[in-house]
Amino acid sequence: MNYRTLLFIPGNNPGMLQSSDILGSDGIIIDLEDAVALSEKDAARILVREYLLTIETKTDVFIRINPLDSPYFYNDLEAIRDLEITGIVLPKAGIESMTKLEEYLNENDLNLDVIPLVETAIGLETAFNIVQISDRIIGLFLGAEDLTLDLGAKRTKESKEIDYARSRIIAASKAFGIQAFDTPFTDTDDIEGLKIDTKKAKDLGMTGKTVISPRHVDIINKMFSPTEAEVEYALRVVEGVKAANEKGLGAFSLDGKMVDAPIIKRALNLLRISGDYKEEYDELLK
Repeated sequence: MNYRTLLFIPGNNPGMLQSSDILGSDGIIIDLEDAVALSEKDAARILVREYLLTIETKTDVFIRINPLDSPYFYNDLEAIRDLEITGIVLPKAGIESMTKLEEYLNENDLNLDVIPLVETAIGLETAFNIVQISDRIIGLFLGAEDLTLDLGAKRTKESKEIDYARSRIIAASKAFGIQAFDTPFTDTDDIEGLKIDTKKAKDLGMTGKTVISPRHVDIINKMFSPTEAEVEYALRVVEGVKAANEKGLGAFSLDGKMVDAPIIKRALNLLRISGDYKEEYDELLK
């Protein structure tokens, strides 16, 4: 599934847990890490476990466990190993932590997706290597708050300080055909700022965005969804390809512009996201 939005739900907030299915996000991330105080780690773990054993959720559920260098890493994994969830978000992802998580999942025969959360300098510079550790990885998630702290950079709404980090996460993700999740926009009241930040991330190549406020979900979902005009153009590209293939042409003109392989691939990717993709399109670029 292509996740436009992944909404964080604090693991110690029963009210938000109970509302998670109606908040509109494509998936949720139940947080056992930053949202939970050290004194509440055990209670949150128990609450999340009991909730997921009792309630059958309609929304895909990921759980952000605590990092490897904490005393809670394996406790979290033990608590969720038999739960019906989609996957795990690995904080402060690095080669060692991803390797340890992969070993645990293999040893326990757990079929779970993994999203490494890249939020350290070493994690950013080794993102390409991290993805190669496991076939379970469905996307990389940029955590800008901790990353800028690690870099000694000032975090700003303009986000120029994370341009390089965004691009590196996107490049590593696209190289392996997985999703690239942008960092949350943390000002819950600045809707215009949210739109600007989301547009920039999407234009760079991010495929979705993590969210900390339910108020942001619908806006981001809409911004990461293809417009009717975009879908219509992509479908016209597909029809153009069919006609060109019948004539033995590798490229053709549409609306006065040359259409070649990169544009065709972009159109096909957009149709996959919109749900308009057909199996017959698999043959178009062969």
